[in-house]
Amino acid sequence: MINFAVSEEKNKWLKEKMESLGIHESDIEEKFIRSSGKGGQNVNKTATCVYLKHIPTGIEVKCMKDRSQSINRFLARRELVERVEGLLGKKTDEDMRKEKIKKQKAKRKKRAKLKQEHPDSSPD
Repeated sequence: MINFAVSEEKNKWLKEKMESLGIHESDIEEKFIRSSGKGGQNVNKTATCVYLKHIPTGIEVKCMKDRSQSINRFLARRELVERVEGLLGKKTDEDMRKEKIKKQKAKRKKRAKLKQEHPDSSPD
C-alpha cells in the first residue's frame, strides 16, 4: 500500500477500508492530468489532477481538490471507496450524515407543530 501525504491514521483507515471492500491497487488504473483553475503556476506546470478507474466495477473518479498530487491521490481513492460502498448498498458516512440531519429536521418540525397547536404551553 502506498503512503500518501496525510496522517498515518488516514492512511491506515484507507488501507483497511479498501481491504474490507476487496479493492486492490492492481484493480485500479491511475492517470495524472494537468489541473485547471486555482493554484497559480504550480497547477500549470505539474500534473496534480488524479484520474482513477476501478476496472472490475467501471467506476471512474477524477480529483483535483488540492495542489498536491499525493493528497489528490488519497482523496480520489477515498471517493472511490465511497462509490463502491454505495454500489454494494452499504451505508456510507455521507448517507449517515444525511439521515441524522433528516431526523433533526423532523424533530424540529414536530416541536414547531406542537407549539402552533398549544401556544400557551411550551414543550420544554
